[in-house]
Amino acid sequence: MNMRKAVAAGSATLSYQGKSYELPTYAGTEGPHVLDIRKLYGEADVFTYDPGFTSTASCESDITFIDGERGVLLYRGYSIDDLAEHSNFLEVCYLLLYGKLPDRAQMDCFDKSITRHTMVHEQLASFFHGFRRDAHPMAIMCGVVGALSAFYHDSTDINDPRQREIASHRLIAKIPTIAAMAYKYSMGQPFVYPLNNLGYTENFLRMTFAVPAEDYKVNPVLAKALDTIFTLHADHEQNASTSTVRLAGSSGANPFACIAAGIACLWGPAHGGANEAALKMLEEIGTTGRIPEYIKRAKDPNDNFRLMGFGHRVYKNYDPRAKAMQAQAHAVFDELGIHDEPLLKVALELERIALQDDYFVSKKLYPNIDFYSGITLRALGFPTSMFTALFALARTVGWIAQWMEMIEDPDQKIGRPRQLYTGAKRRDYLPIEAR
Repeated sequence: MNMRKAVAAGSATLSYQGKSYELPTYAGTEGPHVLDIRKLYGEADVFTYDPGFTSTASCESDITFIDGERGVLLYRGYSIDDLAEHSNFLEVCYLLLYGKLPDRAQMDCFDKSITRHTMVHEQLASFFHGFRRDAHPMAIMCGVVGALSAFYHDSTDINDPRQREIASHRLIAKIPTIAAMAYKYSMGQPFVYPLNNLGYTENFLRMTFAVPAEDYKVNPVLAKALDTIFTLHADHEQNASTSTVRLAGSSGANPFACIAAGIACLWGPAHGGANEAALKMLEEIGTTGRIPEYIKRAKDPNDNFRLMGFGHRVYKNYDPRAKAMQAQAHAVFDELGIHDEPLLKVALELERIALQDDYFVSKKLYPNIDFYSGITLRALGFPTSMFTALFALARTVGWIAQWMEMIEDPDQKIGRPRQLYTGAKRRDYLPIEAR
């Protein structure tokens, strides 16, 4: 659903080698204007240079907006604060996919569709047995999600809107099942099938932690916390994994392959592993008595140590997701009665210092979502190896929404960045005897 809201906003003049070139500018509904450089190479024989694409808009999108300076995150115009407090993950999935909040009938229909797709093909289970028991869950998810295209041929035609919709529902529904199966396989426990009378997040918790030997009852406080984590991670504009999904999709690859590519990118420690890194830092600190030592190191410009889970590359203010995550973290600690657990004591003391210490406040090194989600997931019982898999579960809907938007964008072309070449100039080949 692309609403195409960009409007002309004048032009800019580029002077290069004695000539002037007019670059059209466009304005979105929020954020900075953009310079349209699509014709620059053809007219001026010059590329732009932007490693990491930090100043480049690669597409037009009406899904998610981030203002890092003000600490704003909007899904389809709705504040992440409002959605985290009043909505739920499955409703947010509908919002991201269809561009609006559903009415009751639409939500019931969507809920039923997702629920009916949570089972995976029984033969898919054999894929898991091809992995070592100690395989990382993300390695398993990359392989199994990519293999979905071998089982669901009726939803791989990207030119058919109905097939795209079916594929999107299947992915949202089956990713939790696959993630839970990856966890169970690593634990040497039997897979647990989904139940249609449970909600999305409740079903995932049961598939992950239930065992055949006893009944499993979902704790609503814990389910709400995990559902909030999913909501807060559902989309985040054109980040590395989302850009990967769009780039893979621009070639015409099927949706299952595109999402597998996104999972592979998310696996990188600089992207999806931040909450795991924050938790490892807390384990390194160990006790509250060692906090002053690490605070001193963090303030020392000559020390390479830095506090993980504090500050954010995009947000130069308080991470808008962190407040909601903070509330859920404390709700989980209260429910489980584990405030005296050493790791959590370290986290709570670090949180207190970071919110009051002039050094951290002046540099805007506030606790971010990764700081709170890591300790919350640990309290919920997930091993650190599952953290990124849970991130992938939540982000799948954002990837799909971005992928669908890209497919429907008439201006979209296959991704083909250019380069600043600094290699050898043309050389003549010499036979090996003459070298």
